[in-house]
Amino acid sequence: MKISVVTAVYNGGDTLPRAVDSLRRQTHAHVEHVVQDGGSTDGTLAWLAANGHHGMALVSAPDAGIYDAINAGIARASGDVIGLLHADDFLADNAVLARVAAALADPAIDGVYGDLQYVARDDDTRVIRHWSAGVYTPQRLRRGWMPPHPTLYLRRKVFERWGLYDTSYRIAGDYDGMLRWLTKGQVRLAYIPHVMVRMRLGGASNRSLAQMLHKSREDYRAIRTHGVGGVGTLVTKNLSKLPQFIARGAGLRF
Repeated sequence: MKISVVTAVYNGGDTLPRAVDSLRRQTHAHVEHVVQDGGSTDGTLAWLAANGHHGMALVSAPDAGIYDAINAGIARASGDVIGLLHADDFLADNAVLARVAAALADPAIDGVYGDLQYVARDDDTRVIRHWSAGVYTPQRLRRGWMPPHPTLYLRRKVFERWGLYDTSYRIAGDYDGMLRWLTKGQVRLAYIPHVMVRMRLGGASNRSLAQMLHKSREDYRAIRTHGVGGVGTLVTKNLSKLPQFIARGAGLRF
């Protein structure tokens, strides 16, 4: 099984090496790394040129935002299964993609996801939030549940049939996409009960109060578009994050 991992990056030179190293260490043999650079000016391209690895496919071109860049990367991907690895994130251990491939050996499964840990931006060994996703049921969508997006891997056919990310969203295109695939597409997901990805805090969705308010508006738009609830769903979606700060693993180092 060939797994394509798409990284959309713009001026990510400080964190990208950690992401690439975590991918290079995977035990699964058939991995394609599709890097979609938005025209970085901070040395990212020079680093990639010097440290590119077997299976890396790099393109640098202007884009219209993160989801436009991700879509361009997915369009270039040639794997049977496609997932994302943001420049600020890294795979939690060397067997993450092997677990993905093992779960997707079942032809009845369309995609997989697992657990996610948020780590301090200035110390990626310190866990701030631990997101234990649990098993998916359609009813959980109305309570604001979604798979941790950085851990989601889908078969190529899901994108081909149900579309890529809606670029009219600036922050919540991942939430919109997942709701579309789960409601209209009725995709069948398997849960991998392991931490798959560690993600640095400080991303676009929580960088400022204005960004958080904008994200909430986009989340509500996605909720209404896909018919999974209303204001109550948005409220429970946000409240569900609170236990992640006291969950097992939060506040610890790995």
